[in-house]
Amino acid sequence: MRNLVSLDAVDYLAIGHVAHDLIANGPRLGGTVTYSALTAKALGLKVGIVTSVGKETSLDALDGIPVVSIESPQSTTFENIYTPERRMQYLRAQAEKINFDMIPASWRDASIIHLGPIANEIDSTLPDGLSPELLGVTPQGWMRKWDSDGRVSRSEWSNSKTALKSAGAVVISREDVNGDNELIEQMAHQTRMLVVTEGAEGCVLHWNGDRRRFRAPEVNEVDATGAGDIFAAAFFVRLLDTRDAWEAARFATLIASRSVTRSGLEGIPTPQEIEECKMEVLQ
Repeated sequence: MRNLVSLDAVDYLAIGHVAHDLIANGPRLGGTVTYSALTAKALGLKVGIVTSVGKETSLDALDGIPVVSIESPQSTTFENIYTPERRMQYLRAQAEKINFDMIPASWRDASIIHLGPIANEIDSTLPDGLSPELLGVTPQGWMRKWDSDGRVSRSEWSNSKTALKSAGAVVISREDVNGDNELIEQMAHQTRMLVVTEGAEGCVLHWNGDRRRFRAPEVNEVDATGAGDIFAAAFFVRLLDTRDAWEAARFATLIASRSVTRSGLEGIPTPQEIEECKMEVLQ
């Protein structure tokens, strides 16, 4: 195990693999915990990451965020291949699984714990001794499988009922469930709060038996990578701050829409964008 930086108490704990993403001009750092942790930091929270990563992956982009990592022979590595019809995703390598025992004692009372798996690398329920004020879940990594060639496809989420019941808020994308409205409705009835992101269409929030759509503004999309993770972190943070899920969904939609106008980690919200979105929500 390696520790980077100090292990002071944190407000936002992100757990899951960082990703070693293969793109045309070389590898770049990705993964839910990367985008969500950087977003939470931009929003003013003290953030920590628990992950597993190989030596081939630079964590320089996470400078200033303490990272606890299991040493691994390789990082979880994804390659996306685009055709005129669709995107094909391949898992080229997988890092060691994460054990919740890795979490430092000083991080176990974080206000927000975000479970953000990308390749089924963590359990979907927290053990005793971890009881955040808000448990945020983005279950994408429990809802995918891969064949012998690494080709990624959708999979049934095992143990979903227990995890959905314990979560304070769950964020999925319509793509995660292949647009299955029946499955979305089922999940919405099994958890306190479910948000379904729909790319340029915005999101739909299911809360207290109600359903409300939040439209995203039209923007010039450059790269949508990480937008859902940025949305999730913004939603979790704003939800805990305001206790208003509708306001949190609107804020997160605005933040995520700005993120896609830039490439990769450049899409992390700036201080100016954060203030603009806060003001726009209040109008």
